Amino acid sequence: MNRRRRSHGGGARQFPRTARVNELLREIIGDELERIDDARLELVSITGIEVNPELTSAVVYYSSLGGAEADPVVLEALAERRVRLQGAIGRQARLRRTPELHFAPDPGVREGLRVEELLRELGPLGDDEPSDDLTEELTDDRTAGGDDGPPAGAAD
Repeated sequence: MNRRRRSHGGGARQFPRTARVNELLREIIGDELERIDDARLELVSITGIEVNPELTSAVVYYSSLGGAEADPVVLEALAERRVRLQGAIGRQARLRRTPELHFAPDPGVREGLRVEELLRELGPLGDDEPSDDLTEELTDDRTAGGDDGPPAGAAD
């Protein structure tokens, strides 16, 4: 009897190992941060992890409602809790070695906030918006032709 392994579409092997470890570490660290009673970390969210291919170190990206002004305080608090966070990873993840954690603010979140701020500064659209008079003229032109049926290309 010839037995072959069956492939279950979308299995773990089709997803890179580092990506799986990144997600696992993000969940573990996020859960552990919720358990830590430190006011400096109350407004902090773990947004992503980048573990190196050898799994010896990982950069933990975070976002804080305190913004860039809170970074020194948040980084200090995370550094103080690094050993505890690595311990949680060691207990919960099936890894040969626990990666050394390094912390950094998430640049993607910061850039997104900056773009949003710039758009807010621009304010509402100015002269580029069609005026109500022009909109009324276009509407009048369409209805003035009588009832010749639906416009070309309209769905039934």
